[in-house]
Amino acid sequence: MTDDTTSTTVPAGDDAVGAPGVMPPRWHRWWAIPLAVLSVAVVVLVAVAAVAPASLVARELNERIDEMQPAPYARVPAGASPITDRISISSSDQPVPELYPPAADLMLVTITEPRQSVLSWWVGRGEPAVVPLTREDKFGIRTPDQQRVFSLEMMRTSEEVAQYVAFSLLGYDAEILPGDVLIAEMACMVFNEAGTACEEYAPSDEVLDPGDRLIEADGVTLNSVEDLTAVLADRSPGDDIDVLVERRGTGEFRVLVELTSAPGEDRTIVGFVPFDTRRISLPFDVDINTGSIGGPSAGLAFTLSLIDRLTAGELTGGSDVAVTGTIGLDGSVGPIGGLPQKASAVAQRGIGLFLIPAAQSAADVEAARAAAPGLQIVPVADVVEALDALVAAGGDPVDIAVRSIGS
Repeated sequence: MTDDTTSTTVPAGDDAVGAPGVMPPRWHRWWAIPLAVLSVAVVVLVAVAAVAPASLVARELNERIDEMQPAPYARVPAGASPITDRISISSSDQPVPELYPPAADLMLVTITEPRQSVLSWWVGRGEPAVVPLTREDKFGIRTPDQQRVFSLEMMRTSEEVAQYVAFSLLGYDAEILPGDVLIAEMACMVFNEAGTACEEYAPSDEVLDPGDRLIEADGVTLNSVEDLTAVLADRSPGDDIDVLVERRGTGEFRVLVELTSAPGEDRTIVGFVPFDTRRISLPFDVDINTGSIGGPSAGLAFTLSLIDRLTAGELTGGSDVAVTGTIGLDGSVGPIGGLPQKASAVAQRGIGLFLIPAAQSAADVEAARAAAPGLQIVPVADVVEALDALVAAGGDPVDIAVRSIGS
């Protein structure tokens, strides 16, 4: 028989790489050491960059003081989520109106402003939907606790106003009631020459802070700013009054507050700018579950979603629509922050239409279009324009009782 097995001869010497029992050339082994060291160094560098704070390298201009400052935070897209499931309407003493669950949804759009690492700062550089922030950009001149109070209060106010506007447009009775006395900011008595910074605050700044809620003044329970004004009617600048205060993280405490005069007016004041805490009285109990989301920018979205639930037909035409914008008691839509980041979040969710405030700056709108090139962005000036825009996009028209609030 003939043996068809092919034999292979392995050459001897250092060039026989890959042969059994034969070592690679020495120059191959020499390069392996620096390559291994380089690989380890890259891994360590990435790991360090992932935990090192962005403030080590990121700087942004603080225009208030015209100074470059560390930027440890960044404003980035968060998400777009349905509003319908967040809303419930009930009543204990009268029938609840018929509700119409929509086939598609109006979407609440959110952003976030987390701390950034050196690595995330490097990756996000040049991205239109990523904006580095200084501490003052994120919190203003307030503390994080004070900012949290305002953020949640603004969300609560936007919910209340949205309910008032939606029910009023549909012909239901709605009433505006006074709210708590909440300090938005301390009154500035003297500004610098440029008018960009406060040089002297009211004396009350020594004992009161933004975010404080005034419960009593000289033994009088304060249910509204008007109640405080009545207490001050027979007081003079320089007088002290006893005030019961509630502060987030501290609780209730009493302080003596020195009164002052309103700049340019013959009027005695405590020395702060109040937050708008007015409440809305409705014929039904409306609950909008926003969880930990803060800020006022969902006002228009809440208004449209309430109208959608309370009327027949498909307001969105059967496709999800994203909405952002504050809402005023007259139904007007106001500008918001983080529009480019919100546009990016909407585009990432695959939504095709985004209603935004017509009051937004041209630069903001341009940046939003750059962050989400394929997204249809439609500016609206008020809730009626928003309804018309939805009809133009294929939604069903709504039979509203009035075209403007108060008419």
